[in-house]
Amino acid sequence: MSLFEAVILGLVQGMGEFLPISSSAHLVLTPWIFGWRDPGLSFDVALHIGTLVAVLAFFWQDWVVLARDGLTGRKTRAGRLFWYLMAATIPGAAFGYLFEDYISTVFRNPLLIGIMLIVMGIVLYVADRYAPAVKGLDRVGWKESIWIGISQALAMIPGVSRSGITMTAGRLLGLDRETSARFSFLLSTPIIVGAGLLQVNRLTPEDLTVPFVAGVLVSAAVGYLAIRFLLRFLVTNNFFIFVAYRFVLGSAVIALALIR
Repeated sequence: MSLFEAVILGLVQGMGEFLPISSSAHLVLTPWIFGWRDPGLSFDVALHIGTLVAVLAFFWQDWVVLARDGLTGRKTRAGRLFWYLMAATIPGAAFGYLFEDYISTVFRNPLLIGIMLIVMGIVLYVADRYAPAVKGLDRVGWKESIWIGISQALAMIPGVSRSGITMTAGRLLGLDRETSARFSFLLSTPIIVGAGLLQVNRLTPEDLTVPFVAGVLVSAAVGYLAIRFLLRFLVTNNFFIFVAYRFVLGSAVIALALIR
């Protein structure tokens, strides 16, 4: 992989992991469109490390409080939220483990990705347009956590988007936009940690190349900026811009897949 390709894919991962547009879809589509070689497992690890750095850098103070109260003060609001997040992690982790082979083969189909970009765009639009926005983070409970966790399992299909499906589920359950995004970002931390731990032991010293380091740094920097942007954006705006983007990209991918 060239340094240029590494930077572009790091940029794609940093934005796609946290914006509701599907990082996995973009990571499949970018090499497919430009005819690049598969970057391989080691670069997937680099991208996961980068997004983990981003979410930890942004939410480290939150996680210090969550972990402390989760272990020592479970009846506090932060203590309860810690265990809600842990419970919400289980469905996605279980489905990811069980269907790992499908994720890396069958689901990496550009035509399927294009369709899912559009379908999930419709679902996100309907949820955001018609669901009430009455719950803040202090009103998230077991019901919301479990359903958001179950929805996260669908993100194994590129084009669905982990952040997109969890924010959509949050809106359907009555969470306001900012709360849906914040819960989604906090929930991404244990998921990204788990994915990284599963893959990092497969690395060898030869994998630690300049493109690898560039992928980590770009993914981390862009991911941090994406988190900050979305949390501020959703204070006064809805998800329509992301829905429109999914429609345009999905339509273009379907057309290109049929032509090819």
